[in-house]
Amino acid sequence: MPMPLLLDSSRPASHFGRYDIAMADPLAVISHKDGITALEKNNTVQITQADPFDLMSVLLSELLIDTSALAKAQGIPFTGGAAGLFGYDLGRSIESVPSTAIGDIRIEDLCIGIYPWAIITDHQLQTSYLVSQLDELRTQTLATHITQAKPCLNGTFSLKNDFISNMTKAQYADKFARVIDYIHAGDCYQVCLAQRFKASYNGDPWQAYKQLRLASPTPFSAYMETKEGAILSLSPERFLQVDQGQVETKPIKGTRPRGATDEQDQLLREQLLASPKDRSENLMIVDLLRNDLSKHCLSFSVKVPKLFAIETYSNVHHLVTKVTGKIASSEDILPLLKGAFPGGSITGAPKLRAMEIIEELEPHRRNAYTGSIGYISTNGRMDTNICIRTLVTNAKGDGGGHIYCWAGGGLVADSQCDAEYQETFDKVNNLLDSLRQLT
Repeated sequence: MPMPLLLDSSRPASHFGRYDIAMADPLAVISHKDGITALEKNNTVQITQADPFDLMSVLLSELLIDTSALAKAQGIPFTGGAAGLFGYDLGRSIESVPSTAIGDIRIEDLCIGIYPWAIITDHQLQTSYLVSQLDELRTQTLATHITQAKPCLNGTFSLKNDFISNMTKAQYADKFARVIDYIHAGDCYQVCLAQRFKASYNGDPWQAYKQLRLASPTPFSAYMETKEGAILSLSPERFLQVDQGQVETKPIKGTRPRGATDEQDQLLREQLLASPKDRSENLMIVDLLRNDLSKHCLSFSVKVPKLFAIETYSNVHHLVTKVTGKIASSEDILPLLKGAFPGGSITGAPKLRAMEIIEELEPHRRNAYTGSIGYISTNGRMDTNICIRTLVTNAKGDGGGHIYCWAGGGLVADSQCDAEYQETFDKVNNLLDSLRQLT
């Protein structure tokens, strides 16, 4: 089926998530690249000047609202709706950002399908559901197709060469110094600087994703295919969730690698929790996100119920804060998402100036990296990730092409260059090593 999308909680290895949501074959597809929006529907493609968020709202209103007792009783998160990729470079169509970095990846800046059905797996209740807004005959045909489908066992994936960064350590150090100069000059408080890794591959990206989720089980993972390639996201970070009008974002700022022994692991965890630098970095982004949410949430509803919590994953410890708010109605969901995009935890503060500095210093556009993947459901719910620990492919007809992965971190006035450079590898080495094993 075209344009498959899996929103993957990586259970049981990841103990934070609950649901997996799988879907394919959307009724319509909205894509946006370099300022041009296209709508593919009923086997025709229309180029439009419409804002992609406005177009999404129109198409969502055309779907039926699922009012089944099952969906309400079980709290099913997705009952049909819009789902897919909001790439980082979509921000160029929201904010006025210079275009100097090289854009060499074909994946769309935005690629959203309008999906009338999904398979929901609830790991807490150990139950799966087929939720459909198709008519009865098409739903039954779909159910038969799903139950009779056989797993794909013959696919392979292999790297043709090792990953190469788009900057040397010396070049990273030069860019690091320029960020610190901007901070001392008062341009910004924090900038998230990233390097990109690139390799050639042969085979099926889905096989790569299955290997990656074993190496890095995270609760906001996702796998998506578009006409231009695939996105493989092993993200531990939630961007925005809306449930019954309640809004939540959980920015990650502060990272330590896992220790080789239990004692070393606990020491690294305690060092992260006590680090003035990491707490300051986290707090800057919390303030930015509180401001972003306040623009669309009800007055005095934005709060910080959990500040500086530690979350532990297979390769790192993270410092995580929860920020919450409340919107008046589901009509505020898309304006909230657009107004807060891209997430402040992966730009810096203030956001627009940080994005300008990123554009100046990073050689290539980020594409999907540090954008978001997620859904907006007809039942008034939304959940999106931040696309960190994310890889994308440029697909070719022979099943091969290039695969890209990024790693970065937030730089503040007291950041140390060597530590920040090493942190980028701490974040993605398990992903890159996992793919090297398939070669």
